[in-house]
Amino acid sequence: MDTAPAAPENPTTFDPQADSSALPVSADSVTADPAVEAPVPAAGTGVSSLRWLRDPAQAFTRSALGARLLGARYSFSTTPASLRLWFWLAPALTALVGGLLRFLRLGQPPSLVFDETYYVKDAYSYLQSGYERNWAEKANDLFNQGIFTSLETTPEYVVHPPVGKWMIAFGMWLFGPESTFGWRFSAALVGTVSIFLLALIAQKMFRSTILGATAGLLFAVDGHAIVQSRTSLLDIFVMFFALAAFGAIIMDRDDGRRRLAAKLSILAGPGGLVPAKELLYGPWLGIRWWRLAAGVALGLCIGTKWSGLFFLAAFGLMSVIWDMNARRIAGIKYWVMGAIWKDGIVAFVSMVPVAAATYLASWTGWFMSKDAYDRNWAGENPSTVWGWIPDSLRSLWHYHSTAYNFHTGLGSDHPYKANAWSWLVMGRPTSFYVKNYENGDGGCVVAKCTAAVTSVGNPLIWWGGTLAILFLVGVWAIKRDWRAGAILAGFAAGFLPWIFYPLRTIFFFYAIAYEPFMILALVLVLGMVLGKVSDPPWRRQQGAIIVGIFLVLVVALSAFFYPIWAAEIIPQEQWRQHMWLPSWI
Repeated sequence: MDTAPAAPENPTTFDPQADSSALPVSADSVTADPAVEAPVPAAGTGVSSLRWLRDPAQAFTRSALGARLLGARYSFSTTPASLRLWFWLAPALTALVGGLLRFLRLGQPPSLVFDETYYVKDAYSYLQSGYERNWAEKANDLFNQGIFTSLETTPEYVVHPPVGKWMIAFGMWLFGPESTFGWRFSAALVGTVSIFLLALIAQKMFRSTILGATAGLLFAVDGHAIVQSRTSLLDIFVMFFALAAFGAIIMDRDDGRRRLAAKLSILAGPGGLVPAKELLYGPWLGIRWWRLAAGVALGLCIGTKWSGLFFLAAFGLMSVIWDMNARRIAGIKYWVMGAIWKDGIVAFVSMVPVAAATYLASWTGWFMSKDAYDRNWAGENPSTVWGWIPDSLRSLWHYHSTAYNFHTGLGSDHPYKANAWSWLVMGRPTSFYVKNYENGDGGCVVAKCTAAVTSVGNPLIWWGGTLAILFLVGVWAIKRDWRAGAILAGFAAGFLPWIFYPLRTIFFFYAIAYEPFMILALVLVLGMVLGKVSDPPWRRQQGAIIVGIFLVLVVALSAFFYPIWAAEIIPQEQWRQHMWLPSWI
């Protein structure tokens, strides 16, 4: 269930230095202001007992319903002029820090690492023909030298959709296919923008500039996110599009509630009363543009990896549940059916078909080709049952069915295979790259040195984040705070599906998809530690000290681990000091 946050005592003087009160508060605890409050409508009576202000534009900001539906609005327009700079500057500064950690020495290692051998070469093939083509044996050695003669004319069978590879191709198009910086540019850019986006989302959810900046900082300095942003794999793009969709759904939540309050205000008419018949199912709220944006983002997420389907299911369901609760708060009698009939059907159309159309559009290169893999399968396999379907779509369906069988049956052994449960404690981080040096090689000044890229995260962030997720389960169960529910939904969509494939070959770096939600959970708990605006000064000071110490330790740990995230050449003994668990080696 979804509860509305309480409005601050003086929202016109919102102080980001004392705004961490954006914590679970029941809608029933909203204190009425006798100057603007009115009773909650009694659904089913001849006329509603809810009195509305005559100006519909004012109804949802000054009425009881507006306060209950929207709580304390925190946006650029409601932030005092003296503090508006920080609304954008704080997230931007955290993104700047993260960008420096991602873009500096981005070309190192100067060769394909781990699964870049697939996706970077596929991206180059996209630039040449719009679809994947085969490569000759030992093509990596030539590719690392900027020689691309190993690209063959025959199509290659791949099992991941095109969006992420097109993203990689964009960087190669900008900086040249021979540039390792170009290979990784899009991953680094998306990773940096994700920091800014997460900070804005946290700022809106928690109504706090400080907590927004904290979320951005944690994401900026975490090693798992840094490694994913410095390597051209697909999962960083899955995370980005899922996070963008989440932000759009958060915006839609407020937009829907504003529309509901405004519509009921208009229905109240000159007499200031809402007819009871209008409170049976409630009004239709029209086309929700943020939902359409979420549908596009989720289509791109699925078009990167099919695991994006779980985000579509989770966010779509969450959005409809929020609409149900909004109608319940507004006094709609049949709020469940009203939300399904007036919101749910439109929500489905706004998200699922839009996501499907976006997904299909990502296959444009395949559709336009004449000899991509399985492109002509339908022509070679006519059907009397499905022949009415265009050959191109029937061929694509067959391609997808074989890819699905591949995914579900993938069980080959790998030294860095990691069960999903182990992700919670970073039991087996993925080693993307390791190279050993002797004294005098590559600047090594001791007997032996090592350069490594390992996807181990910052232990304080990951272990603390896992505890925060577990704690939020209790917070949501007891207080039904919508923020806790939203965070848990995003986490579940990125994590839970993988526990059903214990025998499948999966890796820790898949966890980047849910990392933003883990960080949001951690920040929500830090906000509780920081305390509320109404707390005594000593309590706020105590909370600020604890949170400050935690953040200092996080930054210090990231500085310690950074060499093994960025392939810096360090003494081998120093490398071993970073391997805190035997399973990390």
